[in-house]
Amino acid sequence: MDFTNLIPKDAKPSRVGIIGATKGYGYTLLAQLRKVPLLSLRVISSRHEDECRQVLEELGWEPSSIVACADKAQIDAAPADAVLIVTDYRLVPECGITSLVECTGNTAVSTDAALTALNKGINVYMVSKETDSICGPLLNQVAAQNGAVYALVNGDQPRNLVDLYSWARFIGLDVIAAGKASEYDFIYDPETQEFSYLDYKEQLPALGDCWAYEGTDTLKARRALLEQHTDVISADLCEMNLVSNITGFVPAAPTMNYPIAKVSELAEIFVPEEDGGILKRTGVVDVFFHLHRPDEASFAGGEFVIVRCDNDTVWQLLAEKGHVVSRSGKYACLYEPWHYMGVETVASIVLGDQLGIGTHTECRQVSVLTGVAKWDIPAGTTLQVAGHHHMIDGLRPELTTLSEAPEDVAPFYLLNGAVVTRDIRKGEFVSLGAVELRSKETLGYYLEGLKV
Repeated sequence: MDFTNLIPKDAKPSRVGIIGATKGYGYTLLAQLRKVPLLSLRVISSRHEDECRQVLEELGWEPSSIVACADKAQIDAAPADAVLIVTDYRLVPECGITSLVECTGNTAVSTDAALTALNKGINVYMVSKETDSICGPLLNQVAAQNGAVYALVNGDQPRNLVDLYSWARFIGLDVIAAGKASEYDFIYDPETQEFSYLDYKEQLPALGDCWAYEGTDTLKARRALLEQHTDVISADLCEMNLVSNITGFVPAAPTMNYPIAKVSELAEIFVPEEDGGILKRTGVVDVFFHLHRPDEASFAGGEFVIVRCDNDTVWQLLAEKGHVVSRSGKYACLYEPWHYMGVETVASIVLGDQLGIGTHTECRQVSVLTGVAKWDIPAGTTLQVAGHHHMIDGLRPELTTLSEAPEDVAPFYLLNGAVVTRDIRKGEFVSLGAVELRSKETLGYYLEGLKV
């Protein structure tokens, strides 16, 4: 797509509000937003006013242009070109914005903010994947009903993967699997025999014995050596949940397959078992751990699709040009080794506000992210989402189709702050009847979305 002539020359800049703006993803978005003429920051919201002001000044906004507002009257009195700071997120839709970006990861806050904005006709760009995993179907429908846009954002894997999938379908390719790399790489130097993962390092000569791919036995050997580093990560499954709900693809396995693989091997691995791969069915989402040498580039948690090759001459030519095609010639892997966080998100806002691109009315709760007890959990326990990967201590995340899940299963991220009301046995799904939820409103939105 040629972006240079995509937007009309007389397009008016969007007025953007961001909730959860000062750290991580929100920071990268703020930094990039200043560089895009079609975007104008109107308001940011965080519980920490001083931190907001510090970040804005650090990124180049003039101190005199920043105005803190405590209520609607102060917002109305503020200069039209000021950048506002509000500590109450509920004030953000009152600031004259055309678009809202939600980055908090707090499902109750983000659902409330998104629904309020959409019902006012304000476009919503959802960074908080936890919220979309629960309420995505409903939010897409509310957007359509109000002539607004609800969109996942480029810069995070779900939107990037949906875009890659849709592009492949757009040009006539038959996609059988879609997925991503987990966030951090397995790095091995065959010459020094050193293996590293994050801060962990060890000499591991045996990994050299299964360095070259010789079929699924190679995957089993790698897994046996590196099992301690292969946790199931709820953030990964959550992202595949979002893709599943839009594309209709189903989980390849409840905890994903997570093969330890090089990019060059993906078209051998994510294919049906009868063709030497690991898939028990096609039309699936999955995740892998990226294995590479120290001098090779990372996949950077990027995205891939596997397609069928229906013309031997075409795909042999593409293989000769260096594209990833299976040895059998039946399958190929198309991939994008990136997700640039807020640096990319600006494109989603412009495309949504100017061209109406984003809302997926076909979004349904195809799959549901659930929690399974890793040990007996006694009544009275408070479940808490914590850590970089947004896990819940004591629960193993599983992604299952809604039709295969227990009827009253509780979505994983609804459980943040929930109190267990009866003993939950090891291996049991957490049901809605086994917990007292902190956010009954969000539960209601989830149940309403099931009717879509």
